[in-house]
Amino acid sequence: MQKKKLLDFKYGSVDTERMVINLGPQHPSTHGVLRLETEVEGEIVSAVWPRIGYLHRCFEKCSENSTYPQVIPFTDRLDYISSLNNELPYVLGMEKLLGIEVPEKVTYIRTILSELNRIANHQIALGTFVMDAGAYSPFLYFFMDRELILKILENCSGGRLLYNYFWIGGLQRDIYPAFKDDCLAAVKAVRERIKEADKLFLYNKILIERTANVGILPADVAINFSCSGPMLRGSGVPYDVRKTRNYLNYDKFDWSVAVGKGEVGTIGDCWDRMYVRLVEMEESCKIIEQALEQMPFEGDVRAALPKRIKPPVGEFYYTCESPKGELGYYITSDGSPKPSRVRCRSCSFSNLSVLPFITKGYMIADLIMILASVDIVLGEVDR
Repeated sequence: MQKKKLLDFKYGSVDTERMVINLGPQHPSTHGVLRLETEVEGEIVSAVWPRIGYLHRCFEKCSENSTYPQVIPFTDRLDYISSLNNELPYVLGMEKLLGIEVPEKVTYIRTILSELNRIANHQIALGTFVMDAGAYSPFLYFFMDRELILKILENCSGGRLLYNYFWIGGLQRDIYPAFKDDCLAAVKAVRERIKEADKLFLYNKILIERTANVGILPADVAINFSCSGPMLRGSGVPYDVRKTRNYLNYDKFDWSVAVGKGEVGTIGDCWDRMYVRLVEMEESCKIIEQALEQMPFEGDVRAALPKRIKPPVGEFYYTCESPKGELGYYITSDGSPKPSRVRCRSCSFSNLSVLPFITKGYMIADLIMILASVDIVLGEVDR
């Protein structure tokens, strides 16, 4: 390692060298059981190596030993902050493989609940991000609205965190009578909180100093590392699977893709990634309102299915836009009730892989903010 001479004394010299320290896996700001092996020169980060393996869930192998419907609860546990968005690409891919067309009502409910779950994810992402900068109040503010969303998801599915609600061919059960009123009330509360966020922290001088021009991710680097979601859009790339794939019924709604613009710093910095998530919450509110207006509330929530799901020999790869990025499943069928091969394309894993390239040259305190701006969940990273 390169050594630097600091002081010359009468009896010799004092030398120093780069030091390797560990952040995590118990450090609260590593956002889970993640260890960052960090090489520093004083307070300056010269290299970072993310080390995973403390939470290996064996998702793929567990799925290969389960029937197709039994895989759905495993998908919930990948990203337990936005479980419904994990279920969606799996059930849509299975329905495509089986040639099943679900009722229109189901499509609208899936859209509404997925967007509610997206908002809930961004509320935690923003709350913990600002908390890492030293502000605790926004975290508590966002949790008040998040509680309204979790109550809706609990009334629909019976669970507050892991739902198992999107089933192959439809839904676990129908929505409850006050569903529309509760969704509109949640949207109204979220919109009010977004206005407060603008005043409370978005343009706060201290937060701007901590996040603007920090952790800059150029668009070409983001693309080369297969980044997606707010990580990619924060770098100015308007790529959203909801627009390009046009699954469910997103083409029926008027909404926009949020991108980073370098408003207070450089495009692709930590502030832009925070800004994109805040704007996406407003766009989700627009989608929910339009879906509730267009949705047929009468009708069944399940398509006709055989008692045992045995898809024909074949394969599919289906992706959707989860709150953290592009989440996809590759499934192969040998004609039996269990998949012969399951593979998950995890957006958190891909986004985390770019961390060593956007942290070099910054301070240790900046490293914490950069990691928080990635918004990872270890259940999905170490699946």
